Amino acid sequence: MSDCIFCKFANGEIPVEFVYRDEDVFVIRDINPQASTHFLVIPTQHIASSAEVTDPSVWSKVVGRAVELACKMGLDRDGFRMVVNTGEQGGQTVPHLHLHLLSGRNFGWPPG
Repeated sequence: MSDCIFCKFANGEIPVEFVYRDEDVFVIRDINPQASTHFLVIPTQHIASSAEVTDPSVWSKVVGRAVELACKMGLDRDGFRMVVNTGEQGGQTVPHLHLHLLSGRNFGWPPG
């Protein structure tokens, strides 16, 4: 999609520092982190939201890469959270499927 910022990252139109990249998925740091560790795991293919995923292998690639990265970084020792926001009311601010990988603070209940 021509006006999608994540597609522009994937196509090299806008420079970005990749934490990881292969032909299907790339990982970048979130520019507005909600925890001390906050990455975005993004499929290279433009898919507007999780509601539009028709190929289950997309989920396998995105979630698999997120878990692999979390374990490689040792985030599994203390725990991590994966979040997918869908649609404007669901908190999705970029209309391109992406998974948030967060760690470094307590996400459990009670808060704190």
